[in-house]
Amino acid sequence: MLRPRQSAQVYLYMEPVDMRKSIDGLAALVEQEMELSPALEALFVFCNRGQDKIKMLYWERNGFVVWYKRLEKQRFRWPREDDFTYHKRSGRDLNQLLDGLNIWCQKPHQSLQFDSVT
Repeated sequence: MLRPRQSAQVYLYMEPVDMRKSIDGLAALVEQEMELSPALEALFVFCNRGQDKIKMLYWERNGFVVWYKRLEKQRFRWPREDDFTYHKRSGRDLNQLLDGLNIWCQKPHQSLQFDSVT
């Protein structure tokens, strides 16, 4: 299976998307709803209402690529409601999402600030 680099820029579109949309429809969502250029060096990820299908759109040198995954029995861990149109994540997070992990509940260790080390 093809997987993005861990350092890849990933934009997750938060609203459910009709999976009948192809390149032009997805690119229009990126431009109009996300207010980003679909030709950015990034992956744009869309999920359907049933959370069992994901499409990714990305620009590769001279044209768009659409990648599609359909789960047969399980669901992707996608939040139901969100205040934001999209979330910027890493390729590592996307790979974990594709593996079925809930990337929304993972919280990193808190950052600590010290005035001295003694």
